[in-house]
Order: sequence, then structure tokens, then C-alpha cells
Amino acid sequence: MSEKQYTYAVARIRSKELTLLTASFLDQLLAAKDYEECMQLLSDRGWGSDGKETSEAMLAGEREKTWNLIGELADDMSVFDVFLYANDYHNLKAAVKEACTGTDTPNIYLGQGTVAAEVIAKAVKEQNFSLLPDRMQEPAREAFQALLHTRDGQLCDIMIDKAALDAIYAAGKASGNKLLELYGEVTVATADIKTAVRAQKTGKDLTFLKRALAECGTLNCTRLAQAAAAGFDEICSYLETTEYRDAVAELRTSASAFERWCDDLLIRSIKPQLYNAFTVGPLAAYILARENEIKTVRIILSGKLNHLSEESIRERVREMYV
Repeated sequence: MSEKQYTYAVARIRSKELTLLTASFLDQLLAAKDYEECMQLLSDRGWGSDGKETSEAMLAGEREKTWNLIGELADDMSVFDVFLYANDYHNLKAAVKEACTGTDTPNIYLGQGTVAAEVIAKAVKEQNFSLLPDRMQEPAREAFQALLHTRDGQLCDIMIDKAALDAIYAAGKASGNKLLELYGEVTVATADIKTAVRAQKTGKDLTFLKRALAECGTLNCTRLAQAAAAGFDEICSYLETTEYRDAVAELRTSASAFERWCDDLLIRSIKPQLYNAFTVGPLAAYILARENEIKTVRIILSGKLNHLSEESIRERVREMYV
């Protein structure tokens, strides 16, 4: 896109940013007496279509609105593919498991990927991996063979999850855009930390860890794997030497506290795009901001449905972009 086109696109995004959810609106949702009142508040805010749909339908509709808007503003949508890779690799895991087990599970595939779910399913079922993009062919082949011969679903998962992270990181690096590169870096690093902590808690060995962790610039995967194999305190000690030292207190609090910290880190990282006018950055930041608020609304609605206390739900609420 030319600078003139970006100027127009960013101007549109700036107007849309005015409709993003704020911390004060989240306080209203948290103070609502029940799920139904939350849904009404969101409907009054313009979320949803007819005010009668389920929460999942509302949230799916909001995501679709976001991508439709970006489609109107950008002449090349491929620059945003990095945000959709996670759906592609989720669908790859689903396809491999269906093909190897001979099952047909309804509603297992996600939409809004860069590759149609039907294509992924066909490629794996027929073992015609050339139907897939280059980045997915070898991971698909290896994961299929691993699950077929070992019946180890966890091994299949870590192979595909690592391939997804490698693809996200490579796409961020190749984008030529600082925000997209930052997105790749933060996504991989935080995923590696989560993997290391889960592996330590479940007693995974060093071989597993080295296979599961994806390379990135801000973490040393070898040191992180060694720390995880040695114990939780060693993970924390290693992280204290990195730019993720602030995560240690959250890790010691709970897994959900760390999950929130990861999401908040990304949102804080993209906030400078509020003052950028001539690149793809503000459009990418808007997508991430919308995904963040959709996730937060889902957390609040789930909490209300399960009759959690306001304090308990608030602990899980993410920081907003605006």
C-alpha cells in the first residue's frame, strides 16, 4: 500500500478505535448482576446483530466484523496471515488425529485460517501433503507418521505446535514491519515459557523440552530447557536474567495470572501504534486489540455464567488497548 492509502486506512482505524472497549466499560460488565445483563450491555454497545444470539455467536460475529473491516482497507491481506497461522495449525492437528484414528468429529475445525480446513483435511487423509503450503508440508508429514506409529497424541501436538511457532516467528521476521516482528517474538517467547512450566510440572525430560521449544531472539531455548528439567525455581532464576523477569511473580502466583501477563505484555507493546500514521502497524494493532477485547469479554461472560465472584473474574481481565 502507498503512503496515501495507509493514511486513509489509518484514519478509518482511528475512528474505529473510538469504539474499542475501555477499562471503564469492563467495570460495567464486571458489576452487572448476571450474564443476561452483560449481554444487554454489549448489545447496547453495538456488539452482536439482533441481540438474541448466543455469546459465542456474538463473539464470532465481532471477529468477523474486524476482518471484514481490514479487508476493506488493505489491498493485500497476506500481510496479516501471521495472525491466522494458529488456526491453520490447529486444523492440522485436528486433521492428523482424524486421519489416524478414523474418526469424524463435528465442529473440530476452525474458520479464518489462511488454508481452507477442507484442504488440510484432504491433504492429510490422502497423504498428499503437496496440497499444503511449503511451511506446513514437512510438519504435517512428520506429525502424521509419528501419531500413526506411536499413537502418542502429545508428541503429535508438540510437533505441530512448534511448527506453528516457527511459522509465526519467520513470518514476523520476514514482514519488514516492527510490530509484526514484535508480535512473532512475544508470541514465541511466551509460548516457550508456558511450555517449559507445563513440562516441568508434568515431569518431562530434557529431550522432550528441546523438541517442544521454538527458537526466538529473546530467550535461550537450551538454557530454558535445562532450567525446566531441573525444576520450577530454576525456570524462575533463568527468567530473572531475561527481559521477561516481570513474569516471575505472575508465574509464582498462578497459571492464569501468567496468561494474563502475557496478553498484557503484547497489548502494552503495540500501544505506540496509536501514534503511528503511515504504516500497516495501526491496522495490525487494531486486529490484536480486537482479539484481546473479545478474549476478555469471553472471560467475563464465562465467569458470569459460572456464577464466579466479581473479584475472581477481575483477576483474569486483560488490559485494554485504549
